[in-house]
This record gives sequence, structure tokens and C-alpha cells, in this order.
Amino acid sequence: MKQKITILFLLATALVSGQINYKGFIDKYPIEFVTDIYSDGQGSAIYAYSNYDTPIVLNAKLKGTTLGFTEKDKNNKETAQLSFENYNAENDQLNGIWKDLISGKELKISLTKEFDLNYNNGEEGTEREILQPVSLKGKYFKLIISKEKRISGVKIIEKKTDKLIQKIDVGGDFWGLFSLNIGDYNFDGFEDFSVFETSYAGPNTSRTYFLYNPKTEKYFDGGFTGTSLEFDSKTKSIVEHNQCCAGRSIERTEYKVVNNKMVQVKKTCLEYDDKTGDYKKIKCD
Repeated sequence: MKQKITILFLLATALVSGQINYKGFIDKYPIEFVTDIYSDGQGSAIYAYSNYDTPIVLNAKLKGTTLGFTEKDKNNKETAQLSFENYNAENDQLNGIWKDLISGKELKISLTKEFDLNYNNGEEGTEREILQPVSLKGKYFKLIISKEKRISGVKIIEKKTDKLIQKIDVGGDFWGLFSLNIGDYNFDGFEDFSVFETSYAGPNTSRTYFLYNPKTEKYFDGGFTGTSLEFDSKTKSIVEHNQCCAGRSIERTEYKVVNNKMVQVKKTCLEYDDKTGDYKKIKCD
């Protein structure tokens, strides 16, 4: 982002209640800042420096009125902390300290509330853009959130320049920090991305999968469908998990990818047996 550091803090309630977006500074560096707190005070966060626009995921915790964030390196060692005394989500101003745990250097954080997704500031038809916690080489993502607090689109933006590379319309339930993921879904060696769609009964969820076309350098809807898909890069297979009836019925379907299409390889169906206390294979419908 042009001449700025962007920081996104996402602290969620058991169900996302709405994120508050701030703008301000860490020392002399402009930032964006979004909070959303779990009812138990736990949460997550991200921030990205303007030189890289690469988001870094943080752990967050609210103790009393002190809101704290911890940054770790790739070896899981704590490297920095951000803290805010007298935190109150209702306040329009938010002030705190960024501290380097290695050198002890401290910088002031000063923020002003920009909008609250929970209330949308009473502005009808207003869409909001939320930075996501994952990025790719040379590009980062922002979700477009409708006034109904649903996902209406995604922007792929060039790092450092903020140039819009592509905008895609997509519908889905807003799932906060974890709404957008990245991965090589068609196993062609290029990173793709997916957007949360919805959740069903039990643990079943679905996502919309966008594949990268190296010729056009754009993304397209791959048409991958299924509940709770898992992608195995070693076997180059996709496994769909579908549970029903409080886990008493389980379907496991394996696919391979052919010409960017999911092709079923095999399907296994299991049903819980009260007599044996274990699952047994049954004929799939």
C-alpha cells in the first residue's frame, strides 16, 4: 500500500459480530487497523509493512482493559508485542505501543476509528474492504463486504504499488480472518485461492475455488464443488468429507484433477454401528 503500513487485527466472537476499522500511525508510518474480539478475549491479528504488503498473523488476547498482540517468527519465537491500555471498542480513538522484544525499541500507535462493520455507520449500500491474512508473491487480497455483512467480491492487488490486478464477484458468508485461503488446488505448480462460501450442519463447509491461469495471469472460478475439501499435494488428490446425523453417517470421496476438473476416483460410505461401537462400511447411494 502506497507509503503506508497496513495492519489488520481480527479478534472474533464465537460468531463474527463485526469488525472495527481504524486508520492512524505507528510512529510516523500510516496504518490501517481492524479489531474484532472473541467473547473470551482470545483472537488473532495480521499486519503488513508497506515495503512488502505481506501480512503477518499475530496472536491476540484481551486481559481486563489491556489488549495485547504477539508476533512470532517462522521458528515460533516471539519477536514483537503490541499493547493497548484502557481498550474500549466504543472509543473513536485507540492508542498503544509497538515493542521489539529483541532490541526493546518502542514506537507509539495512534488510531482513529473509520468504520464498524457491525453498524456500518448507518450508511445504506456501503461496501467495505477487508485485508486478508494471506498473500502471494507480488500480490495481496482484500475482501469486499456488503452492507448485509456478506462477501460480495475479492480484489487482487499488486504489492507496493496498490495497483488493482483483478476484481472478482463472489458470494459467500463472511467468516472473518479465515474467509480467504491460498493453495495449489489443481496441482499445476501455481498458487490459487479460495473464498469461504457457507457452513452446513455439523462440521461441513464449502468454499469457492479460483484457479490461476499462467497464460492470462488471471484467476477463474475452477468449478470445484464439495463439502470440506482437502487437497493432498503429495498424492495430487482431493478428498471430500461429508458428515451427517451427528457424525453417525460419513461419506469420503476421493478425486483426481483432469484438465482442471474434479474426477471421482472412489467413494467410501460409513455408518456408526451401536452394537460394535464403531463404524462399518455400507453401500453408497
